Amino acid sequence: MNVGDAIRAKRAIRRFTPRPLDDAHLEQILDAGRRAGSSKNQQRWAFVVVRDADRREALATVGPWAGHIAGAAAAIALVTPDPRAPGEPLSVMWDVGGAAAQMMLVACELGVGSCPATVYEHDRAREILGLPADRHCEYVLSFGYPADPGELAAPPRAGGRRGLDQVVHLERW
Repeated sequence: MNVGDAIRAKRAIRRFTPRPLDDAHLEQILDAGRRAGSSKNQQRWAFVVVRDADRREALATVGPWAGHIAGAAAAIALVTPDPRAPGEPLSVMWDVGGAAAQMMLVACELGVGSCPATVYEHDRAREILGLPADRHCEYVLSFGYPADPGELAAPPRAGGRRGLDQVVHLERW
């Protein structure tokens, strides 16, 4: 699958089989995140892999739309310095977004479903993940083999994306 096909094919998958994620697949997903570009090549991220079912169940409570984490084969918490802390540039969020996108595209290529979750309960996430005081988790990604493999190849929904003519402005707004 080429990158363009992966971008068009990628779907948010929230229901997974109980099958554990193959170690080789997990390593490829993590390596894709590690290889993402970052501002000034600072690579200010770390990834906490959570395979334990009880810990994934707990992570599923860190936000109102994080429930899919509980049923995933693995979750990957994206950990950075706190972007709201004094002196921390917001570019870290751009960097971690690129890492997340690359992980989810590689997962798609491997037949692994994924879905991001926003962390709303930061103290709870810190406790579950055992994060140091100077680290922050804003997003957690769930990964697993889709309960319905057809979801990976489902055609886009009509009206699901605005057309280029609605989002692109040439030279000026």
